[in-house]
Amino acid sequence: MTLFPNMFAGPFGESIIKRALERGLVSIATHNIRDWATDRHRTTDDYPYGGGAGMVMKPEPLFAAVEAVLVGVEPGSVSVIMLTPQGRLFCQPVADELAHHERLLLICGHYEGVDERVRAHLVTDEISIGDYVLTGGELAAMVVVDVVVRRLPGVLGSEESAQFESHEGGLLEHPHYTRPPEFRGWKVPEVLLSGNHAQIARWRREQSLRRTLERRPDLLEKAALSPEERRFIDSLRREV
Repeated sequence: MTLFPNMFAGPFGESIIKRALERGLVSIATHNIRDWATDRHRTTDDYPYGGGAGMVMKPEPLFAAVEAVLVGVEPGSVSVIMLTPQGRLFCQPVADELAHHERLLLICGHYEGVDERVRAHLVTDEISIGDYVLTGGELAAMVVVDVVVRRLPGVLGSEESAQFESHEGGLLEHPHYTRPPEFRGWKVPEVLLSGNHAQIARWRREQSLRRTLERRPDLLEKAALSPEERRFIDSLRREV
């Protein structure tokens, strides 16, 4: 649900999402909220009661739009999500949760905000992609769709691609290398050329732990680590 449906043409017409749509692995529809405005100017916003800067999105078009799109759908079977700075923070576990829903409906907020009656009586979930202000919820919706679609079975070329991505398992991903084995004097770590898969797996896990400690130590508090990995992290901290 958006005031600017054309914004989605580019992001949804390229790369992984485009291929997922072409293969029928996901279906995405954009709905212009203005189509449910009742006046000749297709008004979707008005001045806030009590005064103040900015405009507020009206409840009537939003309720009408959602109810029209969900006509015939069992009540409560679709998660109606509003993209808002006040929502719960979007992260990989939230994306995994949303990927298990058969249908999602995303409402893109705009202007100064949305009438509180939409939040209280229409929306079932609220999501924020970060602590900053965007012009509208469209960019946030694109992020949510991209992350969720990647979690759907068959979307990625390799199931391992999703399994070993950054933030999968609560850690940042290990470094990657490809040909040539030496570039401008910088060599690929020998272990990656060894063909010893057990050593490579161990190296990658240790590099993932090291990188997470250096760049996002907060993630280690919630990561599922073995006692051996905890000891490795402690040794890295002592090095620092």
